Amino acid sequence: MKDKENLTRFSMSIERELIGRFDRYIGRRGYRNRSEAVRDLVRDKLLELELECGGDIMGVITVIYDHHKPRLVERLLELQHGSAVKIVASQHVHLDHHHCLETIIARGPAAKVEKLQGAIAALKGVGQCLLSRTSCRVMHAGGRHHHGW
Repeated sequence: MKDKENLTRFSMSIERELIGRFDRYIGRRGYRNRSEAVRDLVRDKLLELELECGGDIMGVITVIYDHHKPRLVERLLELQHGSAVKIVASQHVHLDHHHCLETIIARGPAAKVEKLQGAIAALKGVGQCLLSRTSCRVMHAGGRHHHGW
């Protein structure tokens, strides 16, 4: 339960058509009320703005590749070990006889994490290489907590 002393109430005006679309959106997402949905949208937008300003991020690089390509696994490891960012963890999954999925969790300046992702994506044999980014600062509001990273 949220500390009611920490909450601020406010009202807003919004077009009927727009609130109808919003209500359908929050229904599909499983929110219990509009307040929860608005809080998450505000948090997400503020995080997006923070990430645009640079600074340290936590990134999850998801790579799908053909492990039969010569030296590809070795090159993936070289890039991770030689990276200017901290590799926090990685996980390797076998998809089928030829293809693997690897997730690499990296922490560091946004530009350097993005550079690592680009270098991995450019390797021959990599079919897909996606980067999911979030801030190193974990928000306190809405049940999110801080781990002191």
